[in-house]
Amino acid sequence: MSTASHQPATKPVAAPSTPGRTAEGAQITAVADTLVLAYGLRPAEITRIPEGTATDNYAIVDQTGCRHFAKVYRGRDRLDLDRASVELSEYAADGGVATARATRTREHELLATHGRLPMSLWSYVPHTETAEGNLTGARWAAVGAAMGRLHSRLATHPAAAPTLEPGAAVCNVTAARDRFERLILAFQNRPRLGQFETWALQAARERQAVLGHVERVLASLPQLTVQVMHGDLAGPNVLLKDDEVAAIVDFGPPAPGYLAWEIVRLGCDPKSVLSNGVESWLKGYTDLARAYRDANPEAPADNLLSSLRVGCAAMLCSTFPLSAPVERPHLVDAALESYARARHEAALMLLDRLPDLEGALRDILPSS
Repeated sequence: MSTASHQPATKPVAAPSTPGRTAEGAQITAVADTLVLAYGLRPAEITRIPEGTATDNYAIVDQTGCRHFAKVYRGRDRLDLDRASVELSEYAADGGVATARATRTREHELLATHGRLPMSLWSYVPHTETAEGNLTGARWAAVGAAMGRLHSRLATHPAAAPTLEPGAAVCNVTAARDRFERLILAFQNRPRLGQFETWALQAARERQAVLGHVERVLASLPQLTVQVMHGDLAGPNVLLKDDEVAAIVDFGPPAPGYLAWEIVRLGCDPKSVLSNGVESWLKGYTDLARAYRDANPEAPADNLLSSLRVGCAAMLCSTFPLSAPVERPHLVDAALESYARARHEAALMLLDRLPDLEGALRDILPSS
C-alpha cells in the first residue's frame, strides 16, 4: 500500500464519461479523497464498474500500478450490516476459502466511514470472468468443491449452528399467490404495456397457474440443513480463472438459510442451463453435486438430493424479476430482461422434468 500524504488527490484520472454527468465526476473525486485519507493510497485511475445493485463499484489503479476494487455504500443506515458482510467474507478467507481480501484502513477498520463516502477496499482479482452463463466442463466440479468448502467453513460460524428444519418452509406458496395476484392486477391496470411488460404479465400468469403443483413439491421435501450461508451465492458473485474458482465475492451478513437453496441457485444458473442444453447441464450439475459432497461430507446428502426440488419451488414462487417494471423500474435493462426470460424458462423446465433430473442425482449420491 502507498504511504501517500494525507492531502486529498486533486485530480484523479477517471474513465471517459458522458458530458454533463457532474454527479459521477463529483463521486469519483470523493472516492479519490477517501482513498488518500482513509487508506493512504493515491489513485492514478478510477473507473466506474456498471455492475452493482446495492453499491457503486469502482476499479482503482494506484500510483504504484497496483489494482484495487472499491465498493461505495449508498447510505449510512445499514453500515453495521455492511461491516458484518465484510467480516463474513474475511471469516471464509481465514478458513481457506477462495475470496477477495478486504484492505483495512489506516485505523485497521474494514470499512472507511469517516470521510465523505462510506466504502470498502478490496484486493483485485485479475483475469477472471463470472460463473453466470459460463459453467462448462471442469468448471462444474470446481464450483461444487469451492461451494462445499465454503459451506463447511460457514457451518462453524458462531452466529448460528447448523440445524435441520422442514424443507417445506423454504418458501410460502400462500404468500406467493398473493404477490402474483397483486402483480397481475398492477400490469392489467396500466394503460399500455411495453414488450417486456407484456411478456412478464404472461409469465406471471403461468407461474400463478402452477403454484398448486409447487405446493405438492414442497410438501414432499424432507428436513434440510439451515446454517449460515454466503447470502447471495449466484453466478455473478463467483469469479472463474480458466477452470478454477478464483474468488467468491459479495457476501451478505451472517444469517441462516437453507443450504439446498444456495446450492441450486448457483448450480442452476439459468444462463448456464440454457447455454449448455438440459442434458449437458444435468451432467454438469451431477459433477457439481459429487464435488460438493466430497468437499463437505458432513452435510446430509438430502441437501443435494432435494436441491432441484427446492430450487424449482423457490424460483417459481418468486415474482422477481417479473415484478421489476412495477416495483423497481430503474433496474430494467436488456440484461435484466434476458435474465428474467432465462430464469422463467429454467424454472418451468425443472418443474416439468423433476423426476428424471432427481433420478440422475440419486444415481450418484446415497441418501442420508
